[in-house]
Amino acid sequence: MENMWVIRDNGRMGIKRIILLGDGMPDEPIESLGGKTPLMAAKTPNLDRMAREGTVGYAKTTPDGYSPGSDVTNMGILGYDPKKYYTGRAPLEAASMGIKLSPTDVAYRCNLVTLAPNPEGVFMQDFSAGHIESEPAAKLIHALSEYFGADGEFRFYPGVSYRHLMIWKNGAEDVKCTPPHDITGENIKDYLPQGENADKLRTLIGEAQMVLKKDPVNKARKAEKKPEANSIWLWGQGKAPSLPLLKDYRGLTGTMISAVDLMKGIGVLAGMDVINVQGATGYIDTNYEGKKQAAIDALGKHDLVYIHLEAPDESSHSGSLENKLKSIEDFDAKIVGPLLDEIKRLGGRAVALSDHPCPLAKQTHTRGPVPFAIWPALPEGGCAEAFDENIIVNKDALYFDEGYKLFERFIKE
Repeated sequence: MENMWVIRDNGRMGIKRIILLGDGMPDEPIESLGGKTPLMAAKTPNLDRMAREGTVGYAKTTPDGYSPGSDVTNMGILGYDPKKYYTGRAPLEAASMGIKLSPTDVAYRCNLVTLAPNPEGVFMQDFSAGHIESEPAAKLIHALSEYFGADGEFRFYPGVSYRHLMIWKNGAEDVKCTPPHDITGENIKDYLPQGENADKLRTLIGEAQMVLKKDPVNKARKAEKKPEANSIWLWGQGKAPSLPLLKDYRGLTGTMISAVDLMKGIGVLAGMDVINVQGATGYIDTNYEGKKQAAIDALGKHDLVYIHLEAPDESSHSGSLENKLKSIEDFDAKIVGPLLDEIKRLGGRAVALSDHPCPLAKQTHTRGPVPFAIWPALPEGGCAEAFDENIIVNKDALYFDEGYKLFERFIKE
């Protein structure tokens, strides 16, 4: 095993490690699956192998007082206590996009969404505008930028698919905002920005709707019978955070592999190499082969690789059981299996887990603990027959009351 060891700058030696993160995989029993969850029903021989041959457990990834968002949970899974370092979701995405926030700037996540009016009001039809492609989405964001002015109070920046940013110069962060994926099918009147400083944002959304309605991109989407991106939705706000570098904080060099700016931003702030894989979409059509190969290449260079798959979470938010099963099985076959082979070759260590539950019936995140499997086995703890939610009631399972404590055990030699 000549490749097993890596020399760090501080002279210590350590094994290669990989975090295999399937976003939003844990769920609740579903009648059409015979009372099983998607994790129980899906064919996952590689995750099951990790559970049988490794050490299983569960972790509370959402601290008390925090919402179960991927921002909070993944920060903890990477070893950063959210209670110390978390300021909001959007500033993490700003870091990924290379946007420098001044001390008075407030970053807001800006979704392109599809709203649908009816006699009872206006409803959130699709939080992703039909998973709009990045190229037409960028044209819409550019149109907003031109309308509001590139150097104005509100600045817009294009991201991936429906996920974009708005930066409010000298803005307010004490506005109550609701993630759009939490209100699919709901009347938006009670979920628009609220609070002392919310009027400007409500006006901004209204003006943006007028710009988007007239844009050629939406006219073309209407003609093609695709969901129109007819509104923006603002949420996840915060000011610039400051994380200690992973190298200084934990003595590790690392790589982040993800399609979404949130994860890339965490990687940037942690001083990790951030890999942009062509064709990585954050959905079931993502480039699995490219992400797998990027992880294999990164293991040759760094102590730690964090590979993140968004598709199971997106499938839950969309309410698609078919897509959730497919995304879990693709994660297992196309990512977990090949990377376990690589970790075995290197003599390293892997952990498979999710960041939070995302039940299909609720179409949003919940606060419950998540199961994990560390492979090969640790000296303590027990194993399980399968990788699924039953690990949480396994009497031999390890338990971590905060996500960052799981990371501390995972990297311990």
